[in-house]
Amino acid sequence: MTMFRPRLRGMTLAATGCFALLAGCTMAPTYERPAAPMPTTYEAAPAGGDVQRALAAPLTGDADWADVFTDPALQALIRKALAQNRDLRLASLRVQEARALYGIEGANLLPTVQAGGSFSRQRYSGSAGLPEGGSSTPGGYVANDVRAMVGVSAFELDFFGRVRSLRDAALQTYLASEEAQRAAQVSLVAEVATAYIGLVAANEQRAYAAKVLAAREAGMQVIRLRAERGLVDGLDLNTETTQVEVARAAFAERERQRSEIAHVLQVLTGDVATRPSSEAALDSAFVVPVAAGLPSSLLMRRPDIRQAEAQLRGANANIGAARAAFFPSIRLTTDIGTASSRITDLFSAGTGVWSFMPQITVPIFDGGRNMQGLDLANVRKEMAVVSYERAIQTAFTEVNDALSSQQWLTRQLQAQQRVSDGERERLRLAERRYANGVASYLELLDAQRSDFQAAQQLIDVKQRVLVNHVALYRALGGGWTPHVEPS
Repeated sequence: MTMFRPRLRGMTLAATGCFALLAGCTMAPTYERPAAPMPTTYEAAPAGGDVQRALAAPLTGDADWADVFTDPALQALIRKALAQNRDLRLASLRVQEARALYGIEGANLLPTVQAGGSFSRQRYSGSAGLPEGGSSTPGGYVANDVRAMVGVSAFELDFFGRVRSLRDAALQTYLASEEAQRAAQVSLVAEVATAYIGLVAANEQRAYAAKVLAAREAGMQVIRLRAERGLVDGLDLNTETTQVEVARAAFAERERQRSEIAHVLQVLTGDVATRPSSEAALDSAFVVPVAAGLPSSLLMRRPDIRQAEAQLRGANANIGAARAAFFPSIRLTTDIGTASSRITDLFSAGTGVWSFMPQITVPIFDGGRNMQGLDLANVRKEMAVVSYERAIQTAFTEVNDALSSQQWLTRQLQAQQRVSDGERERLRLAERRYANGVASYLELLDAQRSDFQAAQQLIDVKQRVLVNHVALYRALGGGWTPHVEPS
């Protein structure tokens, strides 16, 4: 140790500052976004006019979910799910974890300044002579050493960008976790909306099944009275009794489906104590269609694509860290403080001490570890590129499928509506003919079956139309908020 002089202290601090300013270059390759493997427009269904009407929807793909799903009961369920869903909570915790790891890596770019003190007491033999500041004792001498120091321990000067590359990779991991959370939010909103549509459809199926069951039971009473009067034979009564049980079984099945969907909503909302209900109807248009826009907008809308690109950027940064491992590592340890043999003299004039100890480590032989590390980083970047391209292709396919389904489901709904109207009119005529004794009971029974089947199919198609609207909303990335990188 050397006695402290103000001039040397100033030189030491200046050198430390220069090293810190010099640190900061990076050896990571310049990032270039891969070309998107997708066409400039979505594929169109055969009927161009229908396609244009589908693309000119009331809302754009970046609309908020509350603008798309307008039913108050559905909005309440979505808000509850966003607040209480366990999977979404786990995704949020992963974001916090990644943010903390990014903070740790960022802190490595700055020196860690520590303060400390020490006290030592040593005994010397009489032949060694009296040390400076020591005191004599029988048979020898005793020396005390009291120190108070402030310094930097093993601070890595990031000349080749290893620490900075690791920090950049941690930042991209953090951003990727944020996008994963957004993707989980979009998926959760879509799942709640889909389940709610299923609940509305189940309510309508159940209501229609109950109506059919009541009609069957009333019809059985009429046929029983007619059988007692000898107007019909036992076959008609037996057939009607069977149809009552068929209607009762259908009603029980609709009840089961309704209960099952309600349980799904309870899990999604994280509230198993409250049974969800709905007063909405499939014809009430509580799901507003969204416009697809251009395929290029998917790169900014879809959180899974942004997540894949963040992972690609992180893999690119890791290449810089792997390259820097081939170059020398320079670490700096420095201390400034005071030293004395007595605590009372610790801060007296002339007790200052300092130390400056740079350390350089040069890799000479590592058995190929650094080379394998660089190869690994390059392979992981190629994997990230493939994952990014796959995410884009998946997004484009999902939007294309939803748009195509939208066209054909619209046509199917129109056709099924005409089928249902026709079967209802046929049933009305069959009932009149049977009451007038013109038609047989089997003719009436066939008309009833066809009407019931057409009505159920109409509800199914209406449900599929709304579910497809949700699928398109989900494929477009849901309610999109522009991303802002943290400072």
